[in-house]
This record gives sequence, C-alpha cells and structure tokens, in this order.
Amino acid sequence: MNMNHTLRYVDDHTKGLVSDLQVLIRQPSVSAKNEGLEKCAKLVCNIMKKSGIKSELLRLKKGVPPLVFGEVKSKQNPNKTLLFYNHYDVQPVEPFELWDDKPFSGKIKGNKIFGRGSSDDKGELITRIKAVESYLRTNGDVPCNVKFVVEGEEEIGSEHVELYLKKYRKKFACDAVIWEFGYVDSKNRPIISLGMKGLLYVELSKKESTRDLHSSLAVIIKNPAWRLLEAVKSLRNADGKILIKDWYKEVQSLTKKELQLIESEPFDEIGMKKEYGVKNFVANKKGKAAKQALVAEPTCNIAGFVSGYTEQGAKTVLPGSAFVKIDFRLVPNMDPKKQLARLRSHLKSKGFGDLKMTVYHGEAASKTNISDPFVSQVQESANEIYGKSILSVSSAGTGPMYAFAQVLKSPCVSIGCTHVYARIHSPNEFARLDLIKKTTKCMCRILEKFAKD
Repeated sequence: MNMNHTLRYVDDHTKGLVSDLQVLIRQPSVSAKNEGLEKCAKLVCNIMKKSGIKSELLRLKKGVPPLVFGEVKSKQNPNKTLLFYNHYDVQPVEPFELWDDKPFSGKIKGNKIFGRGSSDDKGELITRIKAVESYLRTNGDVPCNVKFVVEGEEEIGSEHVELYLKKYRKKFACDAVIWEFGYVDSKNRPIISLGMKGLLYVELSKKESTRDLHSSLAVIIKNPAWRLLEAVKSLRNADGKILIKDWYKEVQSLTKKELQLIESEPFDEIGMKKEYGVKNFVANKKGKAAKQALVAEPTCNIAGFVSGYTEQGAKTVLPGSAFVKIDFRLVPNMDPKKQLARLRSHLKSKGFGDLKMTVYHGEAASKTNISDPFVSQVQESANEIYGKSILSVSSAGTGPMYAFAQVLKSPCVSIGCTHVYARIHSPNEFARLDLIKKTTKCMCRILEKFAKD
C-alpha cells in the first residue's frame, strides 16, 4: 500500500473532513437529557457509509441509545483486527450565557472549530473515520480489518456498554483497541495514555421541612445543608486523603517501570496553574508528586452542591432540602461495588444513616501493560507524525476501558487530537484543525504498523 498517497489524501480532503465534523457538531446529542441521540447515531452511520465503511445501528432494548457498529474487512491482511472505540454523545452545554457563539454552531475561527463535541468526542471520531476513508480511496483496501464501536452513553457512565460488548462479543472481536480520545500538550506533543481511572458517582440528599422557611426559624428547625456539609466533611481531609475505612485497601504500588515513566513525563506546572487560575495544587503537590497523583491516586470530589437561595442578592431562607453530587475517581483493583459498600458503612457509622443516597454509576479502572507490543506501535506512529510523543501510565479521566479489556481481552491505548486546554465539558469547547489533521495521519500510521507487526 502506498502510504504517501494515503497521507496526501488527508491533506487534499481537509475541507470534507471539517464539513463532516460540522455536521456532527450541529446535531445536539446530550445523553444526560436524552437529546438527539437517535438522530446523531444515524448521522454517524451515514458519514461512515459515505466514507466506504459498512455500518449499522445495534440495539439492546427500548430506551437505550443505539450503538453504531462499523466494519471494513481487509483483503490484504484479514487475520488482524484493530477496533476504534468512540462515542457520539456529549456533555450538557449549560451555562448558555458563557458561550461566545451558539453551543452547537460548529463555527470556525482561524485554526479552531467551536461547539460542544468538537473535541470530545466528535472531533476524535472523525479522525478515525477519515483515516480509514483515506486508505479506501487511495488503495481500495485497508492494512488490516477495522471495526468501529461508537456508543451514546459515555458521558453518563456507559451504563449499557458492557451489555453491548457481551451480546456482540464475536462481532466486536479484535486484537487491539484505540481508545476514544487523547490529549495533546501545550507543546503539541500527543500524550499516549495506557489506562483510565474508574469512577463512583453518587448523590446525597436530605429533606428536613416541606418547603423553604423564614431563616429566623433556624434556632429550632434543622438546616439540611448543614447536615450534608458535616457528612461531606467526614469523607476526606484538607490534603485530599479519603477518610473512609479500607478505601485504599486494594490499591497496589506503582511498578518500577511505571515510576520511571512518571519521572520522565514532562509536566507544565506553571502553564496549568496559569490556564486554570490557581496558585497551588491540593496539599501543595509539585512536580513528581503532582504527576503521580494525576495518574495513580483516587479522588473524592464535590461535583455540585445545591440548597436554598442561589440567585443574585440576599434572601433570608432556611432551606427545606439540600443535595450534593460526589464523584470518586478509582484506580486499578478498586471495585466500585465494594467502594460503594464502604461509603454506605462509613456514613452509617458516623451517624449519617438518615441521608438518602442515589447511585448514578460506577466503573472500574483499567491499565494496559507498558511492555505490550501495541504500545510501541502507537508511539512510533505518533513520533513519526508529531515529531515526539509522551507515554503516560494512565489518564486522570474515566471511561469504560475495563469492560473492553475484560470482555474483548485486547490491549487498549489512548491517543488523539484533544488539546489539553480545549475546554471540554466547559463553555466554548473547541478543537484545533491542525491537530485533527495530524491525528488523522497518525491513525493511518497506526493501522500500517499494527498490520505489519
């Protein structure tokens, strides 16, 4: 196969790549609100078919968003299969007033394309599709079998992805998986992540009175917000250490190779603090300690706290109810179900058994071995396209990598085009067009090297 022709095709057809990405961005697909998922899944299917990829919608049951499956069988090398995992759902766009343009505009300004999903994950998905299209248009074939699994619930915990994997295990069978995203750092170096943290997401709530009351009654009627604050305070200390009994029991120490990798990984501490407007990290972590925390330490985070009057100005009320949303990032060997049981036990033992708990979802963490041959194939490809790449033990974020690794028994490696400060999950999310094009070329290289080895 002529790689030069394939890469030139990417350069010559950038306009079509951007146009298809705009089509995807302009279709809202907010899984948290069940908004536009069916329409977006069909759009993904159509774009795949237009690119020469056989595609179909797979379903589990009514109410579950469809999964898009795509496949191209290789004539040259039918015995090796690479699977691309992505998602077509996006985060909610609120607060609307902080967007410079409409959240689903797909507007281009210079080297950037804006809109919810422009990076996470529609921009990433388009690089995979267009890499396959480039091979098909220039060679009439792909270096190995290629499969796509594109789900619609990643942003709300991938609740049904494991059921899809088990039901269609044979259909999804593969030798390796390219994960749905990857960061590019402030010096334009792609960060190749070998793992994902797990997650436990819960909501604690307390209802004390039938409605909000006059705050003068606070001397005799309990405030549910105080109750939640006391409960939350018991979960961790000021340095971020989680105080729940046996929370760290199954956590294993990093290997010598992993520690060496963390030591060698660049970390723009000054740039990160400037971008996010912070003076210090938790527990005043610096350098190696901060890097190690990002890839290998559990967290306990308050994602939202709501009670009483929160609008402009003063209103003297005693809230009738309060709730707090908490997410716990988990590391390998931490079982979400076991950690949930420990959380329940902790709250009960501390006298907070009266609080109502709603469990949204839980995912286990996963990690690919540094020595797996697939890792070097991906890194070599990235180095050839970008000049240099960074290998990371794990992403600080969460995704259903554990389910893929367990069900498909294949190594998963994360690499992509998302700039580290692309404002994903925030207003004015964007993707850089130059990085989208480079990552498309990188995917072409990965297919080539993976097929040869």
